Amino acid sequence: MKLIKNVAWELWLPVLLIVVWLVLSAGSTSFYFPSLSDIMNKFAEIWFFDGIATDLLPSLGRIFMGFGFALIVGVVGGVCLGMLRRTEEAFRPLLEFLRSTPGVALLPIATLFLGIGQEMKVFMIALACMWPILLNTIDGVRSVEPVLLQAAKSYQLTLMERIRFIYIPNATPQIFAGGRISLAIATVVLVVTEMIGSPGGIGYFVLNSQRNFDILSMWTGIVMLGLMGYVLNFLFRLAENRILRWHIIKNA
Repeated sequence: MKLIKNVAWELWLPVLLIVVWLVLSAGSTSFYFPSLSDIMNKFAEIWFFDGIATDLLPSLGRIFMGFGFALIVGVVGGVCLGMLRRTEEAFRPLLEFLRSTPGVALLPIATLFLGIGQEMKVFMIALACMWPILLNTIDGVRSVEPVLLQAAKSYQLTLMERIRFIYIPNATPQIFAGGRISLAIATVVLVVTEMIGSPGGIGYFVLNSQRNFDILSMWTGIVMLGLMGYVLNFLFRLAENRILRWHIIKNA
């Protein structure tokens, strides 16, 4: 019941704006700005269900693979660098340089070595998503209370036990914070890579519709991108609230 109330409170403004858009755009004859009712009819025609199989599922697969790789590398690398302060200080200039370089700026290099297929798209998503997770994990590991480390030393906990029971739990809230940022970045990078890559995916669908002057279909692709981003963020927050319930209760 609480979840339903939260969702209702979160959706009332978007629903209101959609209703306003529907009313104001009714009867529109503009080629570039069709009415919302026309967009909705075209949306149902395209995306249920052929568009889901040909464009939505490939895009979701690339996001999941790229984000998954970024999560593994970011957490493992963040824990290691967070524990090894001197090593992290040595790598910090390099990390800051790479983090400050926009991921899409490396797109020509990625296409040169990986082509324009699936591998390039997944690599670019993983590369762009890794930095928020990595840096947040480092900060989370560094923020462990010294008293906990002293207690672990007194109880002679092994390195793996300290990582499992002290470092990871302490860094988990910041890992999730970095993960939420990375998920939004993944959607942006996905669209860019699909627009210059091989056919298939929502980004390619939007660009191809624009090139063919099928503006109505282009608008349906943009709407699908927004819906996909919202649903992914919503599911991520559900997982975050469930996994971090102990943290939420502790800080309530």
